[in-house]
Amino acid sequence: MQWLKKTCAILVACSLVRFAWAAGLAAEQMYCDWQMRDYAIAEPLCGLQGDPVRGRALAADSHAGNCLACHRMPIPEESFHGTVGPPLDGVGTRYTPAQIRLRIVDEQQINPMTIMPGFYSDPARANRVADGYWGRTFLSAQQIEDL
Repeated sequence: MQWLKKTCAILVACSLVRFAWAAGLAAEQMYCDWQMRDYAIAEPLCGLQGDPVRGRALAADSHAGNCLACHRMPIPEESFHGTVGPPLDGVGTRYTPAQIRLRIVDEQQINPMTIMPGFYSDPARANRVADGYWGRTFLSAQQIEDL
């Protein structure tokens, strides 16, 4: 009987951990509608606050933002910097945070001919998307704000 109680307790604990993990994943992937005005998104996505340290790491991460694949950036410790997109050195002096947010969220709103993906485009409008990205954005709202 004691063995059965311990087994049930372990199963309940595992279920709670799985539920909490799934809820966290769902919260991270929750899509927040955004509005463009004057080629900018004025309000932070989902009301979130960005963290520039996480954003810098994300920009250099080839499995996440991967901004270095196309852009030169002020990240000297990385050896490869792309040249397809414009250099991002001093981008904060050229654009407001709201203008930068739109460029990361969906550059096609500004330049319909761009090859830059919309990192936070409405997943309901997605077309020809890899299996793992159906119904979700490439980056989360928090990652966009961090960048």
